[in-house]
Amino acid sequence: MDRWADDLIEEYKRGKSDLKKKLSLLDVNDPSNETDINLLEDMIADMNYAIEWLRNGRQPNTYKGIDKKAVYQKMMFDSMDFIPDIVEQLDINDRQLHLTSTQRIKMTNILAILSTRERQCYLLHTTQQLSMERIAEETGIKKRTVQQYIERARVKVKKIIS
Repeated sequence: MDRWADDLIEEYKRGKSDLKKKLSLLDVNDPSNETDINLLEDMIADMNYAIEWLRNGRQPNTYKGIDKKAVYQKMMFDSMDFIPDIVEQLDINDRQLHLTSTQRIKMTNILAILSTRERQCYLLHTTQQLSMERIAEETGIKKRTVQQYIERARVKVKKIIS
């Protein structure tokens, strides 16, 4: 016996399929279709969101069941600059490096799933390019523990990205 959500998921999948067919019929190079294309893409994204919510029984993109706690972490991540200042190294003063809002959201979601120590070790190692030994000295933990935190963080990041 199917749950009511299973029937709804199938209905949403059919609707999403119809939207994809309509999207494929539009000419991408025609500027007059731009608003229709954007609207259809947004509708498909909304359908994916609803399907995922129905399938999992909870709001998508929330981690470890803690929906409100991560808000403060995300606010902190949003104010961080993840790209180190390498303008002097490049010797190109007119070129600014920055993250787009989409990239920043993805980065925030990735960092939100890491534990505090994983995030700390991973960021120090990848953005500051500190050695594991140096990170161990600064954090007061053993080098092998730092290595394990970084490895765990890499696995989690790779899993989300792929």
